[in-house]
Amino acid sequence: MTEPGAPERIGHVDVRAYAELNDFVEPQLRGLTVRRPFRSHQTVKDVLEAMGIPHTEVDLILVNGDPKDFNHRPAVGDRIAAYPMFEALDVGSTSRLRPVPLRDPRFVVDVNLGRLARLLRVLGLDVWWSTDADDPTLVDVSVREQRILLTRDRALLKRRAITHGLFVHSHHPEEQTLEVIRRLDLRQRLAPFTRCVRCNGRLVAADKEEISDRLEPLTRRYYEEFSRCPQCDRIYWAGSHYVRLLRLVERLADRLATGAAPGGWPESTGRPPV
Repeated sequence: MTEPGAPERIGHVDVRAYAELNDFVEPQLRGLTVRRPFRSHQTVKDVLEAMGIPHTEVDLILVNGDPKDFNHRPAVGDRIAAYPMFEALDVGSTSRLRPVPLRDPRFVVDVNLGRLARLLRVLGLDVWWSTDADDPTLVDVSVREQRILLTRDRALLKRRAITHGLFVHSHHPEEQTLEVIRRLDLRQRLAPFTRCVRCNGRLVAADKEEISDRLEPLTRRYYEEFSRCPQCDRIYWAGSHYVRLLRLVERLADRLATGAAPGGWPESTGRPPV
C-alpha cells in the first residue's frame, strides 16, 4: 500500500489488441504486443483507453490468460489481451464484458453523422438525432433512454457513463449503415419506409380524403396511398424520390443478404418522402 505523500509506483504491462481494435492503435503498433507504462491506481480500462481504445469497443479482456473486467488493477509485467465484439474465442459467455444487449435496439447518433441517421430511419430503425446536440446531451440521451451511441468521436465513447456505444469506422454513409447493421446483427429488425426521416416518428396510414386539401393537384390526381407522421404531421407518398430510395434500400439489402433473395427483409408499410 502506498503511504500518503509517497511517490506513486510506475510499472509496465504488455498489451495486445486483436482484430479491429487495432484500428484505434498507432499504425506502427498494430498487431504487436506493446509495453505500456502504468501507475498503481490505474485499471485495465485506463490502460486500454490510454492506447486510444474506447471501452465500448472491447468485448473481452484476458490478463495472463484469465478473463478480467474493466476495473481490474494490473500488476507489473502482466500480459493484457483485448478482444472486440464478435471476435471468436471460446471462453464462455460469463467472461464477456459488453453489457446485456438491449431488447429493442435504439440509437442516438452524433451530430456529424446526419446522413447515417437518415438512412437508418429510412430502414425503419429508431434513431434520435439533432443538429445542435452537444456531447453532454448525447451522453444523457444514451443513458436515460437506453440508446446505443453511434459516433466517430473516440473521446466521447470513453466516457464512463456510456454503456452501449459503437465507433463508426467508415466515412461513407452507405458503408456506415452496413457496418452498423452487420456489427449489431440488425437485418431482421429492418422495416423500410415505416419511420419519418425528419423526426423519427412511426408512420401511420392516412386517408386521402382527410388530407386532400394539403395535396398538390397532380399528387391528388395520380396517387391514392399516403402515410402520415403523427409527431410532425408530414405526409408521405410514393412520389418522385421513391425509385431512388427504393433502389438504395434494395442495394443495401443485396449486400447484406447471404443466400437470401435480393431485398429480403420484412415488408414495409410506409412510403418514402418526395
